[in-house]
Amino acid sequence: MGAVVVLWGAATAAFLAQMALPGDRATAILNIRTGQAQERTPDELAPIVDAYGLDHPVLVQYLDYIGGLLRGDLGTSYQQFRPVWDLIGEQLGSTLVLTLTGILLAWVLMIVWVTLTAGRGPRVRALGSAVDTVTAALPPYWLGILLLLFFGLTLRWFPVMGGSGVNGIVLPALTLAIPLAGFMGQSVRAEYERALDQPFVLSARMRGMGDLGIRLRHVLRHGSIPAVTLTGWALGATVSGAVIVEQIYSRPGIGKTLVSAVGAQDLPVVTGIVVLVAVLYVVANLLVDLVYTLIDPRLKTS
Repeated sequence: MGAVVVLWGAATAAFLAQMALPGDRATAILNIRTGQAQERTPDELAPIVDAYGLDHPVLVQYLDYIGGLLRGDLGTSYQQFRPVWDLIGEQLGSTLVLTLTGILLAWVLMIVWVTLTAGRGPRVRALGSAVDTVTAALPPYWLGILLLLFFGLTLRWFPVMGGSGVNGIVLPALTLAIPLAGFMGQSVRAEYERALDQPFVLSARMRGMGDLGIRLRHVLRHGSIPAVTLTGWALGATVSGAVIVEQIYSRPGIGKTLVSAVGAQDLPVVTGIVVLVAVLYVVANLLVDLVYTLIDPRLKTS
């Protein structure tokens, strides 16, 4: 039920944003399409009014919009007069690759750092917590520029702009992953250290298992549940963050599409991306619920 409410809320907000376009919508749409702001005659506006159903009552327009979304129709671009889904679909793959790579890299960074620092001496634990806090607060645009200047321009290890292949995705993915790893580290650390004091850890040590094996095979499984929760939120947040990252590194993706649409006041494209991000967020959280039962089978009966 909560997923339906989230999707309905995002769709309704997207519709209201289109209704909020100042002035006559048909005139605004035609001006956006032609790139010329001027008064229009009824004959010029008639095709636009007919194509978008602007002569219908607002409630009818809203129901048509919701019905279109249920059929997978995100509307038609004001500027390019093409289906919004086609415009987004051309760029979505690149953004999803970047997003999923960033989340995977964040998990790797978080696991390595928490495993090395959690439950150690007071100074090491304090250092671990401090790094988590600092990295979680790093703004993506600042971190992206810093990584670009150091690894791209100074060391020349990675391409500065628009690189393809593995080299081209490392810096953008790190820009997304480092703050996310900090957030996940903050949430996991306390649970991880609590798991280190559980009886099963003592039992594993008595069986001769080494400290690293205990941490990776037993403690991590119990301590990672908060990070799994954050991963559902992170998918939507990281797709949004990809908008900034794609601009910094001149990568293709829905980030460029969104910035271009905002600049052109192409609201159907903007709202289409908003609805898509909401769908991804809901799907991610449903998947998280399934992963919970894999991590802890006891949740199936709770």
